[in-house]
Amino acid sequence: MSTAAPPRHARRMRALDWLRATLVFGALYDFVYAALMVLAPDLPERLLHFYLGVMAVFLIMLGSLYLFAARDPRRYVGVIVVATLGRLAGATVFVVAALRNPDLWGLYVLAGGDLLIALSHALFFRPALR
Repeated sequence: MSTAAPPRHARRMRALDWLRATLVFGALYDFVYAALMVLAPDLPERLLHFYLGVMAVFLIMLGSLYLFAARDPRRYVGVIVVATLGRLAGATVFVVAALRNPDLWGLYVLAGGDLLIALSHALFFRPALR
């Protein structure tokens, strides 16, 4: 008697492994791009010329993840944790940029929004998921 998984199950498991690999690759790709944006901002700007367009796509992706997490917070706990920490980091980046360039005072408004959202996530996270 063979103990091998049925062919359909084996194909599904192989596809799941490949999906995981593509998700990890996507994450690494995004991390490298983010690092370039922070450490060598002239390079992506020269190559792309459309920061706002790229940022809009990222915000649409983030907003979509928020909707998944809002629908089933227990299932998407990781998204909530990353969103909370990301909002705190975003608030920090906005404040640092505004301090460096006082003409960008509007960044304080964005920092306040990110901070408010992060704190609201943190406030309701534990009680909601107990």
